[in-house]
Amino acid sequence: MGSIVYLSLIPHPPEPLSFSNADKLEHGVAYGSMALWFCQIYVATRSRMMALAALIGLGVGLEFVQGWTGYRHFDVGDMVANSIGVLFGFLLARTRLGRLFVLIETALR
Repeated sequence: MGSIVYLSLIPHPPEPLSFSNADKLEHGVAYGSMALWFCQIYVATRSRMMALAALIGLGVGLEFVQGWTGYRHFDVGDMVANSIGVLFGFLLARTRLGRLFVLIETALR
């Protein structure tokens, strides 16, 4: 999460992908990964919903902060990509992938 905040606020973040709207895919993957991770930590429905709402709030809030920096831009499309990523991560958590950390921990024992 710290890396995402950092990369969202530095003047010239790296651009690993170079095609039209690649940043939207990067936003979706980043926020989807965070949602999947938090859904493996918080398994109760209420806790998950609170974590997902907080992640969406983080994505929206960071876009406003970017607009205030003077060197980054406010983009509603990024907010949408972040939110879709959170939803996708939540949906992935409802599959077998949602037990990934438990499987890894079991294998390491």
